[in-house]
Amino acid sequence: MNERQDTGSMTVDRQGRVMVLTMNDAGTRNALGLKMMAAGRDALDEATHDPGIGAIVLTGAGGAFSSGGHLNNLYHHGSRSRSENRDGIERFHGWVRAMRECPKPIIAAVEGPAAGAGFSLALACDLIVAAEDAQFLTAYVRVGLTADGGASASLARALPPQLYAELMLTGGPVDAARLHAAGVVNRVTAPGRALDEATAWAQTIAEGPAGAMGRAKKLMELAYGSFATQLARESDLFVEALHHGEAKEGITAFFEKRRPVFHKR
Repeated sequence: MNERQDTGSMTVDRQGRVMVLTMNDAGTRNALGLKMMAAGRDALDEATHDPGIGAIVLTGAGGAFSSGGHLNNLYHHGSRSRSENRDGIERFHGWVRAMRECPKPIIAAVEGPAAGAGFSLALACDLIVAAEDAQFLTAYVRVGLTADGGASASLARALPPQLYAELMLTGGPVDAARLHAAGVVNRVTAPGRALDEATAWAQTIAEGPAGAMGRAKKLMELAYGSFATQLARESDLFVEALHHGEAKEGITAFFEKRRPVFHKR
């Protein structure tokens, strides 16, 4: 059974036993707005409770996975209370938690950039298929912020300490081949083929025993320690960073298309 539903920021396709979620906001290269997050969580809830869905693919439209969070929104957050800012981060973290808790395997199909929160979202998937020209950036530190969406936990689980430090302290970018060699990306494809490869793989996985795979995901999560605890730490430090002058300078410089100046000379 094939069906399609378009929420305006997320397209949901059912292709047999696979649900394909496509982030779709061409004007921002699929930045993660509240509408998209809500649509993503709703789709995951539907897939979780539908025995006809055996696997999920998450991708982005227009040749980009996701450019990350809306920096124009974050620019004004420094004047808001810490509790208001924490609520905004929690919306994103709720989506990430839903992905980690979903009993169905989730595959990211990455073309173009997966930056900041977009990279975190790809890492929250169980498997990653990426085009050879895809670019991954933690990006946060470039604008005076710290990671959210579980990136600090996901990368620590997967990478050698020096590469982990490089991504956290410089923001990247790093290409698909390097992450494939490090074991973060499962499969690398020709440009434009990531979604086809991920969907074909998902169709195969979806034929497996759903209960056993759901229990396997629980064991995988427990094996690494508390992801939820690290999300809470990320929220604390992200809000702290957002209220620091470095973030204001970094985000302002981004919009002014100049290099940020974090230290007076």
